[in-house]
Amino acid sequence: MHPACSYKLLDDHSVQCHLCQRRCQIAPGKSGYCRTRKNLDGKLFSLIYGRVSSMRISPIEIKPLFHFFPGSQWLSMGSLGCNFLCPGCQNWEIAHADVEKELPPLRFIPPEDAVQLAREDRCKGISWTYNEPTLWFEYTLDSARMAREAGLLTNYVTNAYITGEALDLIGPHLNALRADLKGFSDETYKRIANINGFDGILKILDRARHYWGMHVEIVTNLIPGINDQNTELKKMARWICDYLGSETPWHVTRFLPRFRLAQLSPTSIDKLEKVRGIGLEAGLKYVYLGNVPGHPAENTHCPACGKLLIERVNYQVVQYHLSGTGCGYCGYFIAGYF
Repeated sequence: MHPACSYKLLDDHSVQCHLCQRRCQIAPGKSGYCRTRKNLDGKLFSLIYGRVSSMRISPIEIKPLFHFFPGSQWLSMGSLGCNFLCPGCQNWEIAHADVEKELPPLRFIPPEDAVQLAREDRCKGISWTYNEPTLWFEYTLDSARMAREAGLLTNYVTNAYITGEALDLIGPHLNALRADLKGFSDETYKRIANINGFDGILKILDRARHYWGMHVEIVTNLIPGINDQNTELKKMARWICDYLGSETPWHVTRFLPRFRLAQLSPTSIDKLEKVRGIGLEAGLKYVYLGNVPGHPAENTHCPACGKLLIERVNYQVVQYHLSGTGCGYCGYFIAGYF
């Protein structure tokens, strides 16, 4: 156990967690919705500090982050738990695990060891992924501070349901956010994530991008019959363009049946391509398709001259035609970090 931060003491030794926007009120001896934070005699503790369920060296493209040092390698780490518990979760074995009961094999890796591993393997930085990194907050905050001192970069692969006050704690030490937008209505978020509203997520994305200057890329996993309505997707694309910027990459990814949504069909390629068209029509310059190996919409093209700039095959960069941050053919500025 490790002392938690970002919580408030209530009456009768209850506490209110201020880490994610659920702001769970937790009675003594109980845990919050995510089951990773427990109240012991009026003090909140993290049950997962330094506890690693998944770790590998992986390319930045697998996050996916396509405009943040393409081709670079990252130490990717995950723990246990989630504050959404989506029915179609691709990592449900760790995200839905009961931290005190159903434990997969775990390793304890202190922050300083994680930083050392990243340096030894010549990684660009550390990515917290696989489960929701917000719940690993104390560990990722300590690690991010050490990583920055060591000259490493950092990113969260997140649902962006973190509170503003928690974001502001880690903001100075976090370089990039690969964030989900699972839908663009309260109804859709209720069905997928069992939360009552998504406006707070939009505020976090806006603050991460404009106040903290993080690099932000958005992912929407298109689930047939759940979040694939064109009217909602048009609003989403327009919001990304208007509030995060037309050069913000939007990854529209293919749903693959799993867990409690195993009865559904995979998203059709035709549907993915039509939604990509929605994004481009809204003014977004970079709309990618995911989970469709070999599709040309996995590649980066220059918005000005249309030439192929980055070709990707199985998350690997196989062609690269940028000159600095400009198109290698016409010089057009390509937004991101290259």
